[in-house]
Amino acid sequence: MTLLLLIIYLAFISLGLPDSVLGAAWPAMRPDFDAPLDTAGYLFMVIACGTIVSSLASGKLLKHFGVGKVSLVSAAMTAAALLGFHFAPSLLWLVLCAIPLGLGAGAIDAGLNDFVARHYKAHHMSWLHSFWGVGATSGPIVMAFFIDTQDSWRNGYLAIAIIQFSLVIIYSLSLPLWKKVENTQKRTIVAETNTDESVKQPKSKPLQTKGVKFALLSLFFYCSAEAAVGLWGSSYLVNVKDVSPSVAAKWISFYWAGITIGRFITGFVTLKIDNNHLIRSGQITALSGAILLLLPLPIPFALAGLLLIGLGLAPIFPCMLHETPTRFGTTHSQSIMGYQMATAYTGTTFIPPLLGFIATQTSIAIFPMFLVLIIALMLIASERLLYVLK
Repeated sequence: MTLLLLIIYLAFISLGLPDSVLGAAWPAMRPDFDAPLDTAGYLFMVIACGTIVSSLASGKLLKHFGVGKVSLVSAAMTAAALLGFHFAPSLLWLVLCAIPLGLGAGAIDAGLNDFVARHYKAHHMSWLHSFWGVGATSGPIVMAFFIDTQDSWRNGYLAIAIIQFSLVIIYSLSLPLWKKVENTQKRTIVAETNTDESVKQPKSKPLQTKGVKFALLSLFFYCSAEAAVGLWGSSYLVNVKDVSPSVAAKWISFYWAGITIGRFITGFVTLKIDNNHLIRSGQITALSGAILLLLPLPIPFALAGLLLIGLGLAPIFPCMLHETPTRFGTTHSQSIMGYQMATAYTGTTFIPPLLGFIATQTSIAIFPMFLVLIIALMLIASERLLYVLK
């Protein structure tokens, strides 16, 4: 189980690597395709739609093939898509490659989160998402290196694709280990079913459970904010703060680093402080960072604002997922978890492209104002949830 946990951590690094690269690379990619600013938003939407589709199908896929095989195939799809970005001769090629990039991410994300929730203690959830942050932080750093030293975003994608293919090899070697653990899990489920077969469950109406809609709103606005910063932060720094594309990519890596470090610390803090307090303090910290980004201050304050936003967002997602059974009961928790993930991906899908569309019609300078609004709405929805559940 310990060896398998290490492999899962590596899997989440591979999940995070491509998530942050498009936004960091777009200022350098855009001139090569003679594309308008908001095109990155539409590419991001295609990726996110693929993630939603594969997430919804993940239950059947995991049941028939198991977590190990699904993870292997998903990682291979992601690696192939990143290689496609390297060779892309046109925008249409990018769109086509964005489809397997999204499909590969959704199933492995849902499967690994569920596996860890079943087999490992709660603090591993924060650390797991911290390792996703390691990948998300590394992506812009790798891309910035190749843009800065070789003036080539394509080689940045090639390097990340090679890393992904290396992880595919690790997954293939670990298949016997997955099979062994999953067979043990099946025997446990059968035993529990035989023990509890006389217990009748009530009819499930998860969306009518008190407070669920506010939880969905909170996660919708959370993922909207997280994705918007990752996608448009570099463009804002380049076009408004007059930062070079390579420096902007490095700065965005500090945002992802804030999320990574924050989630690593959260894993320890959850042993002393309850999730609700961590969620609230994170939202207030993120809002403070967005306000700092909005104010007409010298450039170093923009970097500080990005770091604060990352640190603030860090505990929110894993803590909200972990609170689901406590808030809404174990009977509905699995269904509600599915709704929460779908709602989160919906925010990722539509809000960053909406920001890109508005910025194209006006100016990317609206980015921090938009961010303040989204984070404030998340805080309001979260506080309303706590009030309803009293």
